[in-house]
Amino acid sequence: MIMKKLFSFSFSVFFTVVALAQTTASVNTTGLTQQTVITKLPPLDKSPMDMAYFPEDFPMLKTQNKTTQPPLARVIYSRPQIDNRVIFGELIEYGKVWRMGANEATEIEFFKDAIIGGKKIVKGRYTVYAIPTQTKWTIIINKDTDSWGAFVYDEKKDIVRVDVTPQTLATPVEPLSMTFTKAAKGADLVIAWSSVSVSLPIEITYKEFSKQNKEEC
Repeated sequence: MIMKKLFSFSFSVFFTVVALAQTTASVNTTGLTQQTVITKLPPLDKSPMDMAYFPEDFPMLKTQNKTTQPPLARVIYSRPQIDNRVIFGELIEYGKVWRMGANEATEIEFFKDAIIGGKKIVKGRYTVYAIPTQTKWTIIINKDTDSWGAFVYDEKKDIVRVDVTPQTLATPVEPLSMTFTKAAKGADLVIAWSSVSVSLPIEITYKEFSKQNKEEC
């Protein structure tokens, strides 16, 4: 009878230990507990976010110790697709303020002061909007950041507006694409989507790295 009770007790303890092992947090080498939390993760957005630097691919060049100048600017934007739609004049209405992307309004960050359309832009983060038409685009640099779409766009917060001429592309660009290209006085921000491309001139001066400040970057 005693042996039977001991066996029953041992059996009960065994399953209790197994149950605890299944629910107890693991302990890492630092002695801190690690909890496994199952969180519902969002699916890939139809218009994924992307980033472009000037100089182009600066983070990669930095990792490879191939940088010749400091980062001057970067743009963060979402990339909608054509997806068999007519983009300009239909999906993006002419004459109306556009977030210049999808989801959150496109943002540009300057790592040092720049000049756009003759206006000094103090280093920092800004939102970029556009008003497209068939014959010109008005590019807007606005100081209100972290905005969704152009629903709360406030013209009073504009820093500068610049008119640029759209170019027709021979081959349509499926996803909205942005990049910086080097120019005589700094860089051009090139925006291309569908069969249209525009360039925003940015004056920004810089010096080539010396050996010392290259190592500090």
